[in-house]
Amino acid sequence: MGTELKFPASFFWGTATSPTQVEGHVVNEWTDYVASDGGHCRLACNHYHLYQQDIELMAGLGVNAYRMGIEWSRLQSGPFAELNQKELDRYVHLLDCLKAAGITPMVVLHHFSNPPWITASEGWLNPATIPAFVDYTAKIVAALKDRVYIWNTFNEPDTYASLTYLLGGFPPFHKWRYGAFRRVIKHMAEAHVRASEAIRRQCAGARTPEIGVAKNWTYFGAFQRFAFWDHALAEISHHAFNRFVLDQFTGGKRRNASTFLGLNYYGRARLKHFQALVPTNGVSGEKLKELGLVCDDMFERHPAGFGRLLKKLQRQCALPIYITEHGSASTDEDFRIRDLTGHLHELHTAMNDGVDVRGFFYWSLLDNFEWQFGYTKKFGLFSVDFNDEQLTRRTTRVGKFYQQICTAARVPSSR
Repeated sequence: MGTELKFPASFFWGTATSPTQVEGHVVNEWTDYVASDGGHCRLACNHYHLYQQDIELMAGLGVNAYRMGIEWSRLQSGPFAELNQKELDRYVHLLDCLKAAGITPMVVLHHFSNPPWITASEGWLNPATIPAFVDYTAKIVAALKDRVYIWNTFNEPDTYASLTYLLGGFPPFHKWRYGAFRRVIKHMAEAHVRASEAIRRQCAGARTPEIGVAKNWTYFGAFQRFAFWDHALAEISHHAFNRFVLDQFTGGKRRNASTFLGLNYYGRARLKHFQALVPTNGVSGEKLKELGLVCDDMFERHPAGFGRLLKKLQRQCALPIYITEHGSASTDEDFRIRDLTGHLHELHTAMNDGVDVRGFFYWSLLDNFEWQFGYTKKFGLFSVDFNDEQLTRRTTRVGKFYQQICTAARVPSSR
């Protein structure tokens, strides 16, 4: 098998979920949505009731960290309302169960969903959403600061804004409203800055908080070397989804709002005749294989780009990094194990070259509701039988492989 790659003893080996995707029983803009496979999120994995069982699964994996969301719509019935005590108590108990299992939480405050009263007032297009979010942040941090010190304000603002107002994949399903996309990003970036100030105020006298945003990063490029217009579209996409968004959150003095940068990394999208050559764009697996592209069920895999990106972000942002999401969607578990090993090899090399990476969170703990794709994308370390009323969880082979990594804090170097 070759030499094993050791990671620091303080490194976080974690996994991740989001409320709408796993909890069930949510009331937000996704509640009545029906995905392409006919699925919906009303029950999802029923993590809302089964979280103690799922924490036992995490403990069995040997993870020492868990990136979880808190569903805003459960906590506040209107702008500046007091927190719902029953729902707060449930999250408190969940956090206490994590502590008893020796698992450190990273809490995400916004993961692609909003309370109905936010949606009814034009969501993140409305600047009034900013103070409402800051109020929610201040109240939830005040309630949980003795249990949580790592706060992730927004998950993938680029993905959220693009799928709501450019690509039509998320509610309210608008397309090609570039001005709306930019406005949402700017409002979220301002909310991040103001929320970070609120977090620091609420944590005065408690453990110093860690605060950051999780940025999705997709590489864009032309499939054919001399395809000028594909190169141009790739550069436009990179500017809109990567450069512009990162600058809004970490450019200039705004970098001071964060103590870390979260990175969600899945791969790249190469363009041929203006078409993204990825499964999520409807390109068949047979066609992708003909073109020599290695893909999971979502994107082209690009481990070499992962290492380069980590070095670039270290230079540009000068912030410690958490890999807040990485994983692959496939029923081919050998593929998933190879993919994970290859990306962790690149991560280890980047860390040896001086990149300050503090942890890695595998997406995801469970097969779950993958937004517009429903239940067709198999990301879980544990599979879920959605045809079983008990929603039985079963360990996957990639889950067993990740368990070996987490318990030993080392990774096989062979791929």
